[in-house]
Amino acid sequence: MRKAATIVAVVALLGTTGCTNMNNTSQSALSGGAIGGAIGLAATAVAGTSLVTGAIVGGAVGAAAGAYMGCKKDGKCE
Repeated sequence: MRKAATIVAVVALLGTTGCTNMNNTSQSALSGGAIGGAIGLAATAVAGTSLVTGAIVGGAVGAAAGAYMGCKKDGKCE
């Protein structure tokens, strides 16, 4: 569990280093994916199920929700 949590944390930190020239959609998708992955990892750790699956599903859902919210901020979604 500690190894999976460390990997998620490192990927989240490295993923946010190149956000200077991104639009709202990209920034929100990236941050939503990182937050969702962390929440998915924590939830599956508490539930005692697969950590990797929780992190992947949480990250995917977070990225999709973040992208949608960023798209709304950019005014490109209807």
